[in-house]
Amino acid sequence: MLKTFYLTDGKLSQTGAGPAALYVYVNPDEKEKAQLITTSAIDEHTFHSSLDPEEVGRIEFEDNHLAAIIKKPKKYSSEDNFIFKISSAGLFLFTDKLIVVSGEDDLTWEGRLFSRLHSVRDIFMQVIFHYVVHFEEHLKVIRRISEELEREINVAVSNKDLLHMFKLSKGLVYYLDAISSNNKVIERLKINSVKLNFDQNVNDLLDDLIIEGSQCYQQADSYMDVLSGMMDAWASIINNNLNIRLKRLTVVSICIMTPTLVVSLFSMNVPLPLPQSGTLISFWLVTAMAVASVAVLC
Repeated sequence: MLKTFYLTDGKLSQTGAGPAALYVYVNPDEKEKAQLITTSAIDEHTFHSSLDPEEVGRIEFEDNHLAAIIKKPKKYSSEDNFIFKISSAGLFLFTDKLIVVSGEDDLTWEGRLFSRLHSVRDIFMQVIFHYVVHFEEHLKVIRRISEELEREINVAVSNKDLLHMFKLSKGLVYYLDAISSNNKVIERLKINSVKLNFDQNVNDLLDDLIIEGSQCYQQADSYMDVLSGMMDAWASIINNNLNIRLKRLTVVSICIMTPTLVVSLFSMNVPLPLPQSGTLISFWLVTAMAVASVAVLC
């Protein structure tokens, strides 16, 4: 699916005059793929990298454009079952246009983020900025979910809640790798800003992105440390509770075994120094000894 946007009065609009400034391909079909590769001279491998969630972030300098593979958080659905996944997007910056290739439509090309635009380079930088902010929003969601799971575990520890917490931790590992990959892309853009003819406004935004990316990585790393510490603490608590219960069960078992031993001794088919018939003294004596053995152990 293709969406085209025009740059009018510093904003993006799907209607306008002249050539479009932004082309957004969402899950492109074979016809659109062939058009991008032949007409826009986009490398086929780089194109497929735009749709590969396993691909690392990078930038490549082609003859007539700049290609950037950016990592972004995947839309969360109930089928993901507490696992926050990563996807990729390809940004192809030409002199007069920007082509965005993505597997899902997760950008709203309106609002404050895409206002006060002056060139396709501004659009390019704002798209990267959006993905950085998107990671921060997902981290806030992960924090709220972990706090809710923590409250449930404090009430009653269940394997289901612990498994959900483990999946959150697993998702944070993916996020850390993706955020680090994006930060390297931003740093490379900053290093090659002169080669790319970035003006002062774009360079200032790059500086802001470097700071945002660093803070986002530190935030994800902190959440990862907190989740790991919480899981280790709960594992220690569970082991401690298990040891306490095993100790109690061992005491109960011994308390059951000792009266059984006393009764078994006096039930053997051998002569005993007790009246054998005509009286209940023997019964009550053996019972008293069994109860006494339990009382001594307890």
